[in-house]
Amino acid sequence: ADKLLARLPGGDTVLATSADRLLAAVDEVLAVVPGADHARARLLDELGLPWVVCPDAADGMAHSLRAGIAATADADAWLVALADMPFVAVDTLQRLVAALRAGASIALPSHAGRDGHPVGFAASQRDALLALGGDRGARALIERAGSAVRRIAVEDAGVLRDIDRPQDLPEGSEQG
Repeated sequence: ADKLLARLPGGDTVLATSADRLLAAVDEVLAVVPGADHARARLLDELGLPWVVCPDAADGMAHSLRAGIAATADADAWLVALADMPFVAVDTLQRLVAALRAGASIALPSHAGRDGHPVGFAASQRDALLALGGDRGARALIERAGSAVRRIAVEDAGVLRDIDRPQDLPEGSEQG
């Protein structure tokens, strides 16, 4: 079963819920999928959302990240969000976007002293993002940036909550 196709108690899929929240805060959403014939791509088509294929997505998050950045290389900034995190509050997303618009080169939410997702990157980070490798995604880039990272304290536990197993779904959900 695909965790992103699971239905949350409101009836929407995890993927659709994550996308809806992003669309309330950003100008454009682009999803990265493992293949054009993948069920996620079909759902994105139904939702009217654009997507790009990353054939080597299974080799690590950095591959998917690079595919998304390369497909939107002219963007002013990116909010790199994980589709399995549908509980992030729209207000948190809007605060990250505001931090980027105010000049932050990297912005991320922090809850209870822990860094969360999504992470925002300004256009100044484009080349570094395109050079990423492995499964650590942008973590090494964030670590190198040190005090330049703008951490936004939020009361939103959703920035730490992802869906990795069926038991991570809220009660009343239906597996995808």
